[in-house]
Amino acid sequence: MRVDHLVKTFGPVRAVDDLSFTVHPGRVTGFLGPNGAGKTTTLRTLLGLVAPTSGTATIGGQRYSELDHPGRLVGAALEASSFHPGRSARDHLRVYAPQVGVPDSRCDEVLEIVGLSPVANRRAGGFSMGMRQRLGLAATLLGDPGVLLLDEPANGLDPEGIAWLRGFLRHLAGQGRTVLVSSHVLSEVQQTVDDVVIIARGRLVHASDMAGLAELAGRRVLVASPDRAGLDRLVAEHWPLAAEPVPDRPDAVMLTDVDGAEVGAAAFAAGLELHELSPRDVGLEDVFLNLTGSGANGSGGGRHRAEGSGEVAA
Repeated sequence: MRVDHLVKTFGPVRAVDDLSFTVHPGRVTGFLGPNGAGKTTTLRTLLGLVAPTSGTATIGGQRYSELDHPGRLVGAALEASSFHPGRSARDHLRVYAPQVGVPDSRCDEVLEIVGLSPVANRRAGGFSMGMRQRLGLAATLLGDPGVLLLDEPANGLDPEGIAWLRGFLRHLAGQGRTVLVSSHVLSEVQQTVDDVVIIARGRLVHASDMAGLAELAGRRVLVASPDRAGLDRLVAEHWPLAAEPVPDRPDAVMLTDVDGAEVGAAAFAAGLELHELSPRDVGLEDVFLNLTGSGANGSGGGRHRAEGSGEVAA
């Protein structure tokens, strides 16, 4: 799956701005960004529901409209609430089965896969959001597609449902399928995805595997002592390039990429009294917020690409 220099404008609004990335089979890729970043517009362009202003969005090297049997090749869930409330779960799928080109028996198969067989005859109007998400996933699997595009599939799921979804997506990728999952919350998908594509304001800000994203995080530890001169000597001896001042804390320094246990051991050996030794790590969620400009200061949004390409590692 490839998005290449994609641009989409709606009047004066540039929803997607020169966006390029590649998604590989056999992996779950998280398509991340804050609300309004352009994720859904990109997914709709991949599915031929939105015409690009320029650039291309292709699946297997072809536009969606050029695929011979798109329902057999691509499964997509963009709406968890697009159900007729009076139809049962089974009947909802039976509406789509002829369009995909599969028999009614496939409806029961996919209901079993997503765990909805016990409620197959219940009306979808009475389903919880989590059950609707599962029914939407069942619809995407009708044609047994090799490519899945899922927009916010964890929305409305309880912790048990999220755990189920995580295992389900891993299972699909393990079968060699290409799985693209959008979300505006990294913590929702970070235990699920292999790769990440992060966008903000319609532009790519980072693309890599999860290890590449983790490299942008870092360990930090705040060290405070009533003996500031002794603290300065300790830092100069062991970590001269790792220290930075702490605003409004004349008794403290912040050390980057230094383990707290190492600091404690060095202070003990030097006979230095410490009043504080606390981790202030930069976590993945902080990295995500900084990349997308969604942090407290809104100062992020810088570009970070794996190998400078916008191609997630495979």
